[in-house]
Amino acid sequence: MRGLRLAGVLSLSVILTGMINCVTCRSVQKQEISIQEPKLKDVYKDAFYIGTGLDSTQIYGGDQRALAIMKEQFNAVTAENIMKWEKLQPELGKYYFTVADSFVSLGERNQMYIVGHVLLWHYQTPEWVFQDTSGNLVDRETLLMRIRDHIHNVVGHYKGRVGSWDVVNEAIDDNGEWRENLYYQIIGKDYVQKAFEYAREADPDAKLIYNDYSLTNRVKRDAVIKMVRELQRKGVKVDEIGMQGHYHLDYPLLDSLEESIVEFSELEVKIAITEYEINVLPRPDDEQLGADISLNYEMQKKYDPFPDFFPDSMQQKLADRYVDFFKIFIKHKDKISRVTIWGVHDGQSWTNFWPIRGRTNYPLLFDRQYEPKAAFDALIEIGKKNK
Repeated sequence: MRGLRLAGVLSLSVILTGMINCVTCRSVQKQEISIQEPKLKDVYKDAFYIGTGLDSTQIYGGDQRALAIMKEQFNAVTAENIMKWEKLQPELGKYYFTVADSFVSLGERNQMYIVGHVLLWHYQTPEWVFQDTSGNLVDRETLLMRIRDHIHNVVGHYKGRVGSWDVVNEAIDDNGEWRENLYYQIIGKDYVQKAFEYAREADPDAKLIYNDYSLTNRVKRDAVIKMVRELQRKGVKVDEIGMQGHYHLDYPLLDSLEESIVEFSELEVKIAITEYEINVLPRPDDEQLGADISLNYEMQKKYDPFPDFFPDSMQQKLADRYVDFFKIFIKHKDKISRVTIWGVHDGQSWTNFWPIRGRTNYPLLFDRQYEPKAAFDALIEIGKKNK
């Protein structure tokens, strides 16, 4: 039944056409009723957008089953990598929009809310951005000019088509201090201000987001609140805080998540739950519960406990955890604009490769066979109850 449900209405119509005169027609019609059951985007449409992240294979059309799920279940979409600086402008002044254009067109064809991810981040940015022709670091004005040109060209290229932009990713470190990336070292902390100003110039109507992980950590949360207030005092508008949802079965505490949503909303901004998954595998370092992609640990069997299948007992734990989080999201739906699941199915998730490469993780709502998991069914049920 689930396989037919995922095939969608179009596939069902083909089945019905070929079987309309056969004796099993009545049973097929019963299946149609099941297929018409509420979808994620339907049961949460009065609360917030339900989004997903797409990888380049899916954007190229090489994973049609994932695209069918995307179209059926979600109403917002983010590209995982293809709109980052290294993909759009790998060389000075040379822009490559073809794949990103396909992504935006895909979202438009399916009437989805489109999120641009990400304009400034300390990873996946080409070295030339920070260097002169001799390989030395450029000065402040040169880097600001390059940032402005990049943002104006990228945001301007999609003006009126992309609903919101992750303008800056991860400017604050876990200790609450400014992350000493090259943007900060060359320009200073006002690089964030400049990036938001340039993005606002390029598309005044787009929603502009500051996006970061571990924002349930009070020290980091307070630092981000301080940064946003400083921007507001300078007349720079941040429309949303993107709380990266790289969560676990035991982290974060539910109270900390709720406190963060409430405190960020007091800045008079919306909250987007971005990059959301629930990691079910043990961490090699319990103190590192964020999303620092520089972390890389050696594989050990104890860190990959489910290489062949995901036990029913763990399926239930995952479902319960999704429900616990979504109860908070529903409670504060007036503050939340979007919840984006970071991937369509388990096989796509970046957590299979981070912080240990080659593990088998199960953090999403659909499994590797594109079947909905118990967590999916649980979210449908609480969505229907709270609709």
